[in-house]
Amino acid sequence: MAALLTDLELLRRLVAFDSVSRNSNLPIADFICDYLDHPLCDVVRNFNEDQSKVNLVVRLRADAKSFSPDARSPRMNSGGLVLSGHMDVVPAEEPDWRSDPFVLTDVGDSLVARGACDMKGFVALAMNTMRQAVGWGLREPLVLVLTFDEELGTLGAQHFQKTWNGEFGLPKQAIIGEPTSLRVVRMHKGHTKMKAAFTGRGAHSGYPHLGVNAIEPAGRAIVALGELRRRLEGERADTSVHFPEVPYVALNVARINGGSAMNIVPESCTVEWGFRPLPGMTSGPLVQRMERAVRDAVNGAACEIVVTGDTPPFLTSADSDLHRKMCGFVEQDQSFGVSYASDAGPLAQMGMECVLFGPGTIETAHKPNESLPKAEFARARVVLERAVHEFCRAGAY
Repeated sequence: MAALLTDLELLRRLVAFDSVSRNSNLPIADFICDYLDHPLCDVVRNFNEDQSKVNLVVRLRADAKSFSPDARSPRMNSGGLVLSGHMDVVPAEEPDWRSDPFVLTDVGDSLVARGACDMKGFVALAMNTMRQAVGWGLREPLVLVLTFDEELGTLGAQHFQKTWNGEFGLPKQAIIGEPTSLRVVRMHKGHTKMKAAFTGRGAHSGYPHLGVNAIEPAGRAIVALGELRRRLEGERADTSVHFPEVPYVALNVARINGGSAMNIVPESCTVEWGFRPLPGMTSGPLVQRMERAVRDAVNGAACEIVVTGDTPPFLTSADSDLHRKMCGFVEQDQSFGVSYASDAGPLAQMGMECVLFGPGTIETAHKPNESLPKAEFARARVVLERAVHEFCRAGAY
């Protein structure tokens, strides 16, 4: 078994891996597996189709007699705790970095590196909590679920949801380590992405009657989506109250691509947009509204509309055991929701009861000089230890 590192040194090792989503995550996954190698730990590698990426599921076993299988889902146990994080990070190519983004840098009260807060800080704490829990006499299992390509739209978690065949049951309670500034978050919006591809016929721009301009119907579609966006801003759902800044389904037309030269009638054009359903919603009815708005606007023009990504929202009851106890650990007396999506969406669809909780703030994630407050890093470790003690029923703590 690898030597136990301090939380700080382990984080230093993790951020040194260039696990930007465009790269394979196998090197960092191999390091994690080596670090957590122990006779009491079971490791399952959940590969993607071409085996270039992998989700990791690491279980610290407990007394088998104490397991409580959930009769509704053979993939789930009712007891124990999941700690979940993602191994990938966004690119770090901005010119404003003041230090090497893949070298953890101490800047006084904070630690700076790509992924320091989103979310290798939490992953380091989860790994070391598991290492130390080996000696705690757990009576329910502790499981780490570490995913690939969360930053590309929770691709790893969605793959895990579809392919996990129940090598062992997963605990129902799950803490997903998004940077929440140590707040316990019990809901977030989803994120659905769509694309419309318009097909015309190319021609010399001096003879436009010989061609069909694909950009013109795309423009009408964009106007229609803008009108739908304004209607959605006036609509409310039961969970809107928890999102005071944006209490509606947000729609964003994000990219358009068409045409090749000024003297050619464009033969193709694509428009891409995304929307964020509120907790308690499903994306299907909204997809239908958007497809209908586009088709009505283009009046029969050749157009293919597809969903390119669909991360669901999640919602955990304020009265759930996990939410109540986690709020008690941090002395929190209110509910919080966030407008970004996370692996909690797919994991909740597997039957997990999720909350988001982690050190750092989303305000610095995905930006140059991403930072993690040292005080939050230390405090989060204490909270995770209490959570493991509570939900895994540690005999010695």
